[in-house]
Amino acid sequence: MNTYPAVETRGNAREQESRSSVPNKVVGTELNGSSSVAIEAAVGAVRKTFETGRTRSYEWRAAQLDGLLKMLAAEEQAISEALSADVGKPTLEAWIAEISDCVNGTKYIKKNLRKWMKPERVSTALAAMPGKSRIIREPLGVVLVITPWNYPFSLAINPIAGALAAGNCVVVKPSEVAPATSVLLARLLPKYLDQEAVAVIEGGVPETTALLAQRFDHIFYTGNGTVGRIVMQAAAKHLTPVTLELGGKSPAIIDASVDLEVSARRVAWTKFYNCGQTCVAPDYLLVHSSVHDAFVAKLQATLKDFFGDDPQQSKDYGRIVNTRHHRRLMSLLPGSGQVVVGGTADEGDRYLAPTILTEVTPDAPIMRDEIFGPILPVLKVESLDQAIAFINARPKPLALYLFSSSDVSYEQVVSRTSSGGMVMNHAMIHLGVHSLPFGGVGESGMGAYHGKHSFDTFSHKKAVLKKGSLIDPTFAYPPYTESKEGWLRRLL
Repeated sequence: MNTYPAVETRGNAREQESRSSVPNKVVGTELNGSSSVAIEAAVGAVRKTFETGRTRSYEWRAAQLDGLLKMLAAEEQAISEALSADVGKPTLEAWIAEISDCVNGTKYIKKNLRKWMKPERVSTALAAMPGKSRIIREPLGVVLVITPWNYPFSLAINPIAGALAAGNCVVVKPSEVAPATSVLLARLLPKYLDQEAVAVIEGGVPETTALLAQRFDHIFYTGNGTVGRIVMQAAAKHLTPVTLELGGKSPAIIDASVDLEVSARRVAWTKFYNCGQTCVAPDYLLVHSSVHDAFVAKLQATLKDFFGDDPQQSKDYGRIVNTRHHRRLMSLLPGSGQVVVGGTADEGDRYLAPTILTEVTPDAPIMRDEIFGPILPVLKVESLDQAIAFINARPKPLALYLFSSSDVSYEQVVSRTSSGGMVMNHAMIHLGVHSLPFGGVGESGMGAYHGKHSFDTFSHKKAVLKKGSLIDPTFAYPPYTESKEGWLRRLL
């Protein structure tokens, strides 16, 4: 078996206790020969299912989407409990971002599926007449979905829904850093979906590495750029297409015309949602100097309104996923500016207070990589031009946010910057608009999904031209003559 660099899906591998197996489920951390064979067999089994052709029908696809919706309704409490165990996610946040989002996305796909599946008639060039041209969207085959730990349920279910809607079989690798959700997915997916078409592979680095050595027809990975490169390297062996949903430092511009109170609430909510562990959370602020002090004061007041005097006691504030990431975040604070709010921590509780930094320099430790935690650097700018130049001097972000009352500023940011997505006067909420594509650009990712974009990502657009044989003009065939050339030059 070919090997690739060890793979970690947004965190360290964990040791798992043995558990009884369920259909199409492989469990283990130290990959031995039998485990490797079991993974190869699980992938082979779903491929055999795809080759039967039964996943291509509308009825099968709709039944899988119905199964997901049934699961989301029946297992809401279990899902919420798993997310609380893994990331300390408040119940309402778990419902909004993980459960409700999956319900809405799956319903949207099912509502439009029959229309999306219909062959698309397109015009036929004169040279191919008489004939009929169509685009037929067909499933790719077997899709590998590798999920992250920060939204370990929704970032598994949403791509699974798109892959199944497109008629594919799916192999799912849940994040080992979110063990409760991993166990939950391994238990629930075979219960509600076609067990012969969906396989769940649990485990850590060895299992992910072994999976990447298999041949897939598409790989969908959500995580960081380091692992994204490893996924691409593995996919290249089989010329497998990939969708990479990565991250980066998503900026938010606060211009001089901003509504301070509303903007502060929206920034604080989206930045500290899920304890800052969101790939499209505002990573840093570029605040116009004329409103800088007032805006920081509004943020301070808003955090007190949200979480009280002691956020550690708030049931509405989450936790860092593990000790490793807690220590990583704490190591970013020295030399990164002045702490005006927060900065306190409790490693044993995986707690890090909502933290705001000012007097941050562009080369500070906090500005080097995606923060992925509840620390918000605030940098002053003197103009919109300066903010745009600052953003354009760095890798293209997954998201970009502008808080402003100026349509001129909006047009400037839209036309002069590049990002996976952009929102004016809010942040993150574009993820819930399933008619919009969600994906990155450059180092923040490649490919997109959600709604029809998911269906298209997991489908092949096959060009089909149908001709009859009653009419067969011979002027295109040899021997070539001046007369034939004249006709061809007029027609082509």
